[in-house]
Amino acid sequence: MPAAEDGDGVRRDDDDGLVPGDEQDEPEGAIFPALRILKESVARSKMHPIPVIRTEDRDAGPWPLVSEDMDGEPGWVHPDVTSTRVAHERNGKRVRRDQLDVSESFGNGLMCLIDRNGSFPSACSAVPLAPNKLLHTGPLDTFDKSQAGIYQITVPDWNHPNMPHPLGRLADRPDEQGRVWVTTPHIKMLERLHRDAHLTDPMVIHDSWTGKANESLFKPFYQATKDARAELIQAGGEPYKNYKTRLSIALRLLWPKRPESRSPFWRPDWRMSMVAEASVRHWFSAFKALQAGHTLIALRNVDAAIFWVPDQTAPDTYRVGTGFGEVKAKFIQPGTFIPEGDD
Repeated sequence: MPAAEDGDGVRRDDDDGLVPGDEQDEPEGAIFPALRILKESVARSKMHPIPVIRTEDRDAGPWPLVSEDMDGEPGWVHPDVTSTRVAHERNGKRVRRDQLDVSESFGNGLMCLIDRNGSFPSACSAVPLAPNKLLHTGPLDTFDKSQAGIYQITVPDWNHPNMPHPLGRLADRPDEQGRVWVTTPHIKMLERLHRDAHLTDPMVIHDSWTGKANESLFKPFYQATKDARAELIQAGGEPYKNYKTRLSIALRLLWPKRPESRSPFWRPDWRMSMVAEASVRHWFSAFKALQAGHTLIALRNVDAAIFWVPDQTAPDTYRVGTGFGEVKAKFIQPGTFIPEGDD
């Protein structure tokens, strides 16, 4: 599963990170009623979205084709860097963390851990998705920007060893014909990379399920989370922790996994489009730094990147701060484990 929805928290262990009762609206006076805000955001759309696919329709059409692999998480380590799992004690419990051993060819330096703020809610500012039904549109000669949905493509070759594949872990899991299903953010990403000559071959769309595209369905939700974060991060403590928890729950409820869940949503395509958009932004931010001459040694989930730097200066392509679109930078000595969450 992707990391916590605001990009700052820890992973939740069960299937969808939800427990019974999460689908209920927050009580009046809640610090951040994320679910109510998300429902209102969708309801405001003039496109009359369909937030719940009927139970009887979920085993056919596009829905069995949607998978968690569509997140495009990289989980990548530079080929000249060795990653091992080491023991660590956190809050009295033994856990395991990654330790990166960098070869001498990188020269003297230290690791700079970049942690993106609010990766998922930031992605909500402009997620390309189809608010209504997905119709079977089959093979496509070209990508139609007026449409969004899911697409079956051939995994493109990627010949840049200093940067992970644009499709992340999805590139390692094609079918026997070398094809995968992706959401619109990754389609737009591959188009851009081909246009900029980073991909040699044009994209081939073998099959598709699409509907009229929209990028603003979650924008009111994004704005509310951005404003609340700016206020609550100053307060910290339980109010900020509650904000992060409610935010994570609301976005996970887009695709609840328990059959008995009474979530106001059941749109796997919306959920995975949002997560894919976060992954795409994460990837392009790292690629921009690489093109500017910085050395990427690992790209992790949707919010963490690790660079090899000569001193305690973060890559200048990132903005260090506490707001959306900004990052936290932590410097780690060689031979030290990579911290996660609140380590």
